[in-house]
Amino acid sequence: HVQLVESGGGSVQAGGSLRLSCAASGYSYSSYCMGWFRQASGKEREGVAAIGVGGDRTTYSDSVTDRFMISLDNTKTNTLNLLINNLVPEDSAVYYCAATPGYVCRGPSLLSRRYNFWGQGTQVTVS
Repeated sequence: HVQLVESGGGSVQAGGSLRLSCAASGYSYSSYCMGWFRQASGKEREGVAAIGVGGDRTTYSDSVTDRFMISLDNTKTNTLNLLINNLVPEDSAVYYCAATPGYVCRGPSLLSRRYNFWGQGTQVTVS
C-alpha cells in the first residue's frame, strides 16, 4: 500500500534554511502528482508547493514563492524534497507530504481534496 514518510523538520532560527524529504513507496512514483502542505497551530491546512507527474510542472502558494522549492530527488528513488530558504516564524507548522494519481490531480495542485495519500507530518519551528 502507499506510504509517505516525511523527515527533515526541526527547530531553526529565522533566516535559516531547511530541506524536508518525503520517502514514497507502494505506487508508481512516475505517474503521481505530489505536494507539500502545512498546518500551523489553530489554522487550516494549506498547500504550499506541488509538482506534477514526473516533475513536469510545479506550483507554489503566493505566500512562499521564491523561498520554497519543490523537487523530485534524482539521487534517491521515490523521494520528494522541499527546500525552504529564509525561514520566518510564520513558516512554523507541521509539514505534510501528499500524493495522488495523475488522473486525479490533473496537474500540480494545492488543493488538499485532490490528494488521496498523506504522510504523518514533520514539525518545523522557526524562532
